[in-house]
Amino acid sequence: METKQTTDIKQIKTELTRFMMSYKFALDEMNTKISILMQEFQHIHDYNPIEHVKSRIKTPESIMKKVYRKGYEMSLPSIRENVRDIAGIRITCSFISDIYQISEMLQNQKDITVIECKDYIKNPKPNGYESLHLILQIPIFMSDRVEDVYVEIQIRTIAMDFWASLEHKIYYKYDKDVPAELIQELKEAADSVSQLDEKMENINRKISQYKENDEFDDSLIDLMFNNERFNFPEDFITQLIKLEEYMEH
Repeated sequence: METKQTTDIKQIKTELTRFMMSYKFALDEMNTKISILMQEFQHIHDYNPIEHVKSRIKTPESIMKKVYRKGYEMSLPSIRENVRDIAGIRITCSFISDIYQISEMLQNQKDITVIECKDYIKNPKPNGYESLHLILQIPIFMSDRVEDVYVEIQIRTIAMDFWASLEHKIYYKYDKDVPAELIQELKEAADSVSQLDEKMENINRKISQYKENDEFDDSLIDLMFNNERFNFPEDFITQLIKLEEYMEH
């Protein structure tokens, strides 16, 4: 026969399991959304604005450290509401314009609630850190409930990500007591990263303008989907254009 203590421990274990699983499911949902956007862009625009995606869930130890540091109440409802970066995704792009485009596409999805947006690109941190941070909330449908789960999204360029990684390693090595000389060098490196991103953005803009001016002249429309090629005759495309024009009027 189970004692009350044993029953209570099992109940707590079940709740903790559900708690952590909800963030795993939230990451699965968001990663699926990001994957769909990547594939759509690749097929329609022949371009993928996302270079790399990395996701993680904070460990229980890391969660507890933040709860103690911030002075939050030690309960699952309090942690769920106050610790909003338990589930995190980092999206790395080539260009600054990609960052804002991805951010807009994610924020426009109907089942996503935008809780917070911090733009450290237009307003970098004093140390030079740049990135776009979003706190989003997404519903997760469990067997007997719906959980609204917070997910933190960080979107940055490759150059920004390289700088942030280097800064993290330096602060870890010096246990956050970084010499002033290194801090100054990091700030100068951040300024260089910002200038590099601006130059790369200008180059990308010129390339995009060139592509727009490049005339399309082909009797067939070739579509590649799921590793298969589909050819649409010009007459078919012409009829679709006429239909769209008719619908507009």
